[in-house]
Amino acid sequence: MAEICPFSGVRYNQEIIKDLASVICPPYDIISPEEQKAYYEKSEYNAVRLEHGLELPKDTKTDNKHARANAAFNQWLKDRVLVIDHVPSFYLHEHTFTYQSTKRRRLGLMACVRLEPWEKKIIFPHESTVSGIKSDRLDLMRACNANFSPLLGLYEDPGQRVAKLLTSQTSRKPVIDFADSGEAHKLWIANEPEFVQRVSHFLASKPIYIADGHHRYETALAYRDEKRQNTSPVTGEEAFNFVMMTLVSFSDTGLVMLPVHRLLRGISYETIAKFKSYVETLFKMQSAPLDETGLPEISGATTRVLGLEQSSITALRLHQSASVAEVAEHHSQAYKRLEVSIVQHFLMDWLLAHDKKATVAYTPNAVQARKMVESGEYQLAFLLNPIPVSTIKILADANDRMPGKSTYFYPKLPTGLVINRLEGTL
Repeated sequence: MAEICPFSGVRYNQEIIKDLASVICPPYDIISPEEQKAYYEKSEYNAVRLEHGLELPKDTKTDNKHARANAAFNQWLKDRVLVIDHVPSFYLHEHTFTYQSTKRRRLGLMACVRLEPWEKKIIFPHESTVSGIKSDRLDLMRACNANFSPLLGLYEDPGQRVAKLLTSQTSRKPVIDFADSGEAHKLWIANEPEFVQRVSHFLASKPIYIADGHHRYETALAYRDEKRQNTSPVTGEEAFNFVMMTLVSFSDTGLVMLPVHRLLRGISYETIAKFKSYVETLFKMQSAPLDETGLPEISGATTRVLGLEQSSITALRLHQSASVAEVAEHHSQAYKRLEVSIVQHFLMDWLLAHDKKATVAYTPNAVQARKMVESGEYQLAFLLNPIPVSTIKILADANDRMPGKSTYFYPKLPTGLVINRLEGTL
């Protein structure tokens, strides 16, 4: 059973920080170097200084971005720039935004969730992870003993029982209400015993599916295991046994999941020529000219490729004779049907195996991918089609994972709205 707990969050003191839009930022993994600098300049108290600090040439093993994050965090607490809610609470976050010219609203429950290993089948992953990112996040957790950004977890809510409980709380005046770059945020604090008990009870029987934050979840598991080795006795109620999540229902109309397109560069001309011949043996290919704006849709395409032909987009349809099972034999049928699996195993893996100098980038923005190819910054772009959010549950229930960077939930949850300290007990 999933254990969902209220916690004493750390929040910006609005008597000192008048403009909350100036201090929040996205999670670390989507902040470009240019954006990182911009967030630094936005405010001396921007959460980027905690979440994704600047690296400096003089950095050492002990004097580095994580040490500076810890110093800033403790100084802000001392100066009451950040204040602690001493009553353990759930936090309701309403995130309003516009997508495809339609205004949407996503309602999430911010809570602490007990960490469970994947094999217990209480918390489910849907994407693969890489070790380098987890190492950096673990160093930050060791330095600061805190979660600065919540993970996004999904749950099923038949009968809308949880949704009705959460919505009942939003009739009150929020403690936070501000807009930022076309998005709006409202936050309510809910700590009434009956509400806490009912929400915890309803969610206890629900598995939680990690939508965004796989690296941070696995990092939190590693951090918990480290802390357990150095803590005696361990009661199980220590804060390090939990991780901060924003929980959203699968049926929430504000849940938007975008595909993540792949870009490659550093490929030799010889490899690209061989790649074209290789693709022809596995895929039916259809080219269409690129217009001045946007990208033409080609019905039935497995995926679309930019860079194979000048000023054209090439649609690929896998031949029936090409078997995904041969290159993904240990995966589920659900995995083998995914477009991203076909792109990864038949296209990306081939290119990376034939040219060790090739590097990969990712973006959920297809128009941006086109610009990056046309500018010469990247040579090839593989544009993927959207998939339904339900695919996450189907794949996770099959005990399988998509290739890394397969999904992008839009917009990202903000960092700095509520912070969770990993000291003491819940």
